[in-house]
Formats: sequence, C-alpha cells, structure tokens
Amino acid sequence: MKLVVLDGYTLNPGDLSWDKLRGVAEVEIFDRTPPEEVIARAKDAPLVLTNKVKLPAATIEALPELRYIGVLATGYDVVDVTAAKQRGIPVSNVPGYGTASVAQHVLALLLEMTNGAGRHGRVVPTKWSQSVDFCFYEQPLTELEGKTLGILGYGAIGRAVAAVGRALGMEIMVHSRSPVV
Repeated sequence: MKLVVLDGYTLNPGDLSWDKLRGVAEVEIFDRTPPEEVIARAKDAPLVLTNKVKLPAATIEALPELRYIGVLATGYDVVDVTAAKQRGIPVSNVPGYGTASVAQHVLALLLEMTNGAGRHGRVVPTKWSQSVDFCFYEQPLTELEGKTLGILGYGAIGRAVAAVGRALGMEIMVHSRSPVV
C-alpha cells in the first residue's frame, strides 16, 4: 500500500526516522509540495499524510484511490473534512503534537522576558569587565515565584504551561471556553 507524505520537512527536518512507516507501506516522502503538485504526487496513494499542505474539496475529489488522510498536527484546518466525509475518508490528527515543546518554548520566552538571558549572554563579554560591581545585569531580574501566570485556553498545551508555571512557584489564572477541571 502506498503512503505519501506531502510535507515531511515541516515535521522532520532530518532529526527523526521514517523507517517505521517504511516497514508497513511503500512510502514516498516529499519535503514540500506546492499546491499545483498535490494531485500528481498523491494520485495513486490510498494514504496521505500532510502537515501544512492543504487538501481542499477539489483535490480530495481528484484522488480516487484516497482512503485516509492524516494531519501531522493538532488541527484539521488544512483538510476539507466535509468533502472527505462525503467520500467516507477518515481524517485524523495528532492531538498531543507539540505539547511539551510548546510549553518549553513558553518557558524560554518567559525567562527571556523576565531575566533577559539571551541579551545578558550577548553583552557580558564586553560589558561585565566595565562594571563597577561584581555582578552585572543588563536589566533587573524578575523573580517569578509568587507572580501570576495568565493562560488563555486550557487544553493539553495550557495544562502543560500551567505545570511549568507551578513548578516555578507561580499562581495560575486560566481563561477557557470549556470548563476547567
């Protein structure tokens, strides 16, 4: 069975292995697929994986062998799910994709904003030696313990960010359209 990955680079810029997929299907992986090449690349494939490449109704209709669409991300916005449903084609996503890395990135941005670690690292080599004090700070450091972290949305990513905030001793305030459990 043939499986086509339309934009493998967005998911795997070279640090992961596709070998497990190759063990179960004939796999063709494209780093990127321009819209005008989607049909030609996926025409004989029952299985198509995408991340950012769009599969609108006209494309889905033009792929007679298509039996499954996998979105290698958390949403479905790149696929016309109504058109897929009309053809009986299941569409799935990866709900846990990126949860840990997004929470980690939030922490990195929070620490950069409050401690200026990146800026500090850039200026220390030239400015510390000129400082009249033993310690040198380009900006005041902000203690996060006891501060309030506001989180919009409380799905898997919001919960992971809250866990990071709690680990730093922060109070957590959440706004969510769904009940917070």
